[in-house]
Amino acid sequence: MTKRMDLGGSFTFRGTSMAVNRMGYGAMQLAGPQVWGPPRDLDAAIAVLREAVAAGVNHIDTSDFYGPHVTNQIIKQALHPYPDGLVIVTKVGARRGGDKSWIHALSRQELVDAVHDNLRNLGLDTLDVVNLRVGGAMGPTEGSIEEPMTVLAELKREGLIRHIGLSNVSPVPLAEAQTIAEIICVQNLYNVAHRNDDAFIHDLAGQGISYVPFFPLGGFTPLQSEELDEVAASLEATPMQVALAWLLQRSPNILLIPGTSSSAHLRENLEAATLEIPPAMIARLDSIGAGPVH
Repeated sequence: MTKRMDLGGSFTFRGTSMAVNRMGYGAMQLAGPQVWGPPRDLDAAIAVLREAVAAGVNHIDTSDFYGPHVTNQIIKQALHPYPDGLVIVTKVGARRGGDKSWIHALSRQELVDAVHDNLRNLGLDTLDVVNLRVGGAMGPTEGSIEEPMTVLAELKREGLIRHIGLSNVSPVPLAEAQTIAEIICVQNLYNVAHRNDDAFIHDLAGQGISYVPFFPLGGFTPLQSEELDEVAASLEATPMQVALAWLLQRSPNILLIPGTSSSAHLRENLEAATLEIPPAMIARLDSIGAGPVH
């Protein structure tokens, strides 16, 4: 039987009754290589999801363009009917090309279709949170997001979406989006080595908006740093556990969604939520973002 764990305390999304444990789970890696097609081991993927929820994870991040469709179908197979209190956050604004490329999909029809695809493949009547993915592949780009935001606001009024978030944004498009609908979360690239959003995270915390870093462990090129390795050794933890624990200590509005298709790796990630990094070591880790990291 899986033991329930301390997952970094909880966070209540602004203006809602939705409270989630700060250590969640990102489902992208449940699909096959390059986030395409079915996993090599479907039973293992189902087992990871069930173990995560049994351990206390109640925040799962996904999208119907993972696979495409595959990841949401696995979530439904593993967890439906969903337990009370489980928050599933999905995203729209992209689609997959036949060559496995990632393509912007921000027209009205593409957004409407994406919301319905997520509803169907997750087996839901309403999506808890939908993040609008804009910007470039790895970061924000400037430009108005009024048109796609207006579509999501309409879908929210229709009852297909409860809450809206943004992915790959800077403060300017966030402010524009907030004139159209309430925004409860922002999901951007951020980790101990990539710190462009330091000030943004502080501003969001002041507004009660959660910040969810994607690629918290470096993404497709895992973080490599002498400081990270040395701090991890002194704490008898792995470098990846330290990188996750640093994020949890960075700001109380940060929510984590590390992904894995391995039960052993899942346990390692969840255990990072119990790791306390002393202030002197935090200072060493903070220095990583100012220096060269490979």
